[in-house]
Amino acid sequence: MSAAFTTRVLHVDTGSRERVMDLTRDCEAFLREAAAGRDGLLNVFVPHATAGVAILETGAGSDDDLLAALHTLLPADDRWQHRHGSPGHGRDHVLPAFVPPHATLPVLGGRLELGTWQSVCLVDTNRDNLQREVRFTFLAGS
Repeated sequence: MSAAFTTRVLHVDTGSRERVMDLTRDCEAFLREAAAGRDGLLNVFVPHATAGVAILETGAGSDDDLLAALHTLLPADDRWQHRHGSPGHGRDHVLPAFVPPHATLPVLGGRLELGTWQSVCLVDTNRDNLQREVRFTFLAGS
């Protein structure tokens, strides 16, 4: 693999509850090594059909607001055609249409360029899947 392209998989225990998990520090730790002061792009990807990546404020209630909004948009009831797993699990498979499984972010001087209140978050509403993988990929500029 070239020095311009570096990737790593993070294994995350999400537990058996819906959650928004802040991955910003994990992204920064990856970039300290992979970017080594260079400019480029960070791609964050979750290879799961029932999870997504969101850029949002955390710690001030926005993470809980997101989960509440998803409950309104995607109720955990029996309306879903996809019916295996916990009751309402079909909604988890629709989640990536609203919260995509990836985000690509600018990196300048080896540092993630986020706004003041922005965080990189894993969004997981699937209570049946207790562990997730998150792939970080840094692509250095030329």
